[in-house]
Amino acid sequence: QVQLVESGGGLVQAGGSLRLSCAVSGRTFSRYAMGWFRQAPGKEREFVAAISWIGGTTNYADSTKGRFTVSRDNAKNTLYLQMNSLKPEDTAMYYCAARTGAVVHIEAEKYDYWGQGTQVTVSS
Repeated sequence: QVQLVESGGGLVQAGGSLRLSCAVSGRTFSRYAMGWFRQAPGKEREFVAAISWIGGTTNYADSTKGRFTVSRDNAKNTLYLQMNSLKPEDTAMYYCAARTGAVVHIEAEKYDYWGQGTQVTVSS
């Protein structure tokens, strides 16, 4: 089994920055494509960003492109999401997810393993 644990969420003012981390254990981290998703109260879970298992391919939602950066350190079995220029509409629970294989996907149903989430709240 694969375990994913997110951290780094919190309360930040609009325009501020946060860096989320996702520690992965249980299997060879480098074998998984990884993604970040978020879900705000009353809304469906939405794609944020994804990265291939080597890190050469990334994909971003239009709403996060240019502000968020996804990266990974395979030596540390850790996925990151650097979030800059945060907006109140970025407020949500953020989840990391892993899928077996190299291909990056934006659909949540393509991912096999999920973390428990970390809350990000952006005040105006």
